[in-house]
Amino acid sequence: MGTRRRARESALQLLYQLDVGGGEPSSAIDRYWGELEEPLDVVLKDFARTLVEGVWGRREEIDDMIASYSTNWKISRMAAVDKNILRMAIYELLYCVDIPVKVTLNEAIEIAKKYGTTESGAFVNGILDNVARDRTPQKFHDPSHEVPK
Repeated sequence: MGTRRRARESALQLLYQLDVGGGEPSSAIDRYWGELEEPLDVVLKDFARTLVEGVWGRREEIDDMIASYSTNWKISRMAAVDKNILRMAIYELLYCVDIPVKVTLNEAIEIAKKYGTTESGAFVNGILDNVARDRTPQKFHDPSHEVPK
């Protein structure tokens, strides 16, 4: 598994913890890293921290966006895993300009399939595809942001 995938999965676990249990990102992150038995790469930790702090600091804006794209589900009724995967991916789409759209979408869908329900991958894909087309058209259609073959 790649470093960024591990960072995203760690960020998802932290966001879930903050969403369900409350607290501050910095103390949750420090506690999370302290409880792990294996040493982790600094790049992994930095990317996970960027995602968690970025999402948590902008969650109202991101949640409003999720609500506007989710026609049949109120955000309060969404599974916490799906909601936090969406938050993380939308943050990446809007604020991580160096990450190609297709990478963000593929990573979010794969993580949703791994940690969510059987419908989570399709649910996450449907919302994120629309967000990407509407909110990041320059990234969505820019060939320099394509995944290398």
